[in-house]
This record gives sequence, C-alpha cells and structure tokens, in this order.
Amino acid sequence: MLIDFFLSLKESGLPVSVKEYLNLCEAMQKGLAYGSVDDFYYLCRTCLIKDEANYDRFDRAFAHYFKGVENLDAALTKLFEKDIPDEWLKMLSEKTLSDEEKAQIEAMGGWDKLMETLRQRLEEQKGRHQGGNKWIGTAGTSPFGAYGFNPEGIRVGQDKSRNKSAVKVWDQREYRDYDSQVELGIRNVQMALRRLRKFARSGAEEELDLDHTIKATASNAGHLDIKMVPERHNRVKVLLFLDVGGSMDEYIHRCEELFSAAKTEFKHLEYFYFHNFFYESVWRNNRLRHTEKFSTWDVLNKYGKDYKLIIVGDATMSPYEILQPGGSVEHWNEEAGSVWLQRLLATYKNAAWINPSQEAHWQWTQSVTITRQLMGDRMYPMTVEGLDRAMKALL
Repeated sequence: MLIDFFLSLKESGLPVSVKEYLNLCEAMQKGLAYGSVDDFYYLCRTCLIKDEANYDRFDRAFAHYFKGVENLDAALTKLFEKDIPDEWLKMLSEKTLSDEEKAQIEAMGGWDKLMETLRQRLEEQKGRHQGGNKWIGTAGTSPFGAYGFNPEGIRVGQDKSRNKSAVKVWDQREYRDYDSQVELGIRNVQMALRRLRKFARSGAEEELDLDHTIKATASNAGHLDIKMVPERHNRVKVLLFLDVGGSMDEYIHRCEELFSAAKTEFKHLEYFYFHNFFYESVWRNNRLRHTEKFSTWDVLNKYGKDYKLIIVGDATMSPYEILQPGGSVEHWNEEAGSVWLQRLLATYKNAAWINPSQEAHWQWTQSVTITRQLMGDRMYPMTVEGLDRAMKALL
C-alpha cells in the first residue's frame, strides 16, 4: 500500500524521494503511527514533505489516495466561553431576499450594541430558531446565525461567506498557504514585477566591463587595457503581506500567480499572511497560524526601512475591522487595524496595496474607500497595467 501511495505522490508532482519513503517505512515498523488516521497523516507529512509550500498539495494527494479519511480541519471555537448547540444551526432552508427586502432590514445600530445584544441572546435563548429576526438561528433576518441576511451581523455556523456583510465570524477557519510553484499563466505578471528590480553596482571589482575595455584598448594604440566594474547585485528588498481566507478565496489562483512571480523575481523577499486587516500579529504558515504567530512589532523592528512594502488584499470587510478596537472577526484586537497600518506606512515609505477585485467596484465598498485613504491612494488593481503602476510608484 505504501509503495502505491508513494507513487501517487510522485504523480501529483510532489518532490518525494526514495530515502524519505524508506524513513517512513522505518517509522511505521517502529509503531510511530498505529490505529490513528491523524497520526499516520502527520507522520507521512513529516517524513515525506520538507517544504511547507507543498503541504496543501500533499493534503489533496493524501485525501485522493486514502478516500474517506477524516476531516482534519479544526472544530468550532468558542466565543464568550460558551458553545452554541449544533441543532440551533442546522440548515433546513436558506434565506434569499430581493434588493427591496434587504433595504427594509435595519442594522443593529453600532458595534457596542451588536456585541451586547449577542451576549443577551446567549443568556436568554433556550432552543433552535429558524426564519426569525431576533434569535440565533438560520434562514432569517436576525443579526446572529447562518444562511439568512442582515446588513450588520455576526455569522455563526456557516461554511462560507454569502453576503459579505458579517461584522464578526464565530467559526474558526483554516486557510491554506499560497503555492509558490504555480505555473504562471501570464508571463506579463513577472515582467511587471521586474520593473522594481534595480540593479546597483556594489562590492569588489570582479566583473569585466567589455565596452570600456574595448574603448580603452583602442585609445591605447591597441595595447590591451582591461577595465573592471563591481559585480551586479539585486539589492531590492521586498516585504510582502498577503490577505488569505474569507472573501479572498475567489482570488486564490491570481494571488498564487503573483506570489510565485514575486518569489522568482526578488532575491530578498520576506512574506507574511494576515486576514482582512492588520493587527498585533501575522503568520507565515496558515496551518499553524494559531500557534506560530509573529508579532507585528517584531516585524517592524526586524526589517529595515529600506524594504519596499507590498500588501495584497481585496480590502473588503466590515469598517469596524479597520476602525474599531475589537473589530477583528476572529479575535479581540486591543488597537484598531488602522493604527497598525499607519505604523507600517510610517516605517516603510515605499508602499503599495494590490487589490485583486475589480477597480470599478471599489467606490461602492466602504472598507475599500477607507483603506485607500489610509494608503494615501496607493491602491492598484491586480492587472498587468495596475502592477506596472504599482512598481513605478514603489520606485
């Protein structure tokens, strides 16, 4: 079975070797994974996969070969230290409203009011509700629940975003890293990024300057006069932040193209992930984002002002996530996201925000307008022309 599994991984394009396969066999013989799908999965990944960028590809290959494996995603997290019964959130129907009906539904009336009302509902509610406008449930117009509609609510127990109007999300979600090995469909993406690469002559004189050598030799009556110049080095340093999850799911392929091109073009590239907006921490591995976080302060102090800052995200979220302490959909942030973005911009003067959503729609999204203002209008669409403008601005 393991031989066929190994060959299946090879067919999936994963760089697994015979030595790594033998290590896995040895580990199995010593009983390191016995009677547990989870233990076997992690043992295989540890032995066979050496690059975190290949984790997602390995997951797909593993699930394809071992059909019916258990779902390894994390379970529902707690908010206010209290669970919501699954029965409350069982979807029997899904609320679909017309634009006129949506316009008639009013928001709760602000962040503090919304959070306080949710606390009250958790204390008062005793059973499941569907189709209502007050309790935590499904297919209604209540601010709390799933598969309904409210212009300003807290989404609970729903597998993905529908109306993109949730102020906060109850569920813990796991995101996958962008694959740096994606085959680029548009070479122009690389060409646009290449504009940022400024080669400077520095270091010892180790490279022959052929043009000047020919001119000097001709001026010296044919006697060879060799001229040397410092070797060329790519000195551009890029600090890349990538929004992941939620509304960014529909742009995964385009972001992977950009990420892959950036890793190819920039020798000095540091990258981190964030969700929706900046807060006190970022991460490098989406599977470990709850346990291996990097302090945003540490990032600001570690990477100098000579780095060029590139942010990739659709900037589509509740305005509270930008302007309000505690506004993050996933945790309680002590300081507003706008404060952290201003700190980044104060440190890195050369900055650009790349937005994968259509530029024509930006003016209709309040959070995009706020983000553009914070960026000093340095937001550019993820098109060849937009990337070209962004690279010019960074120069």
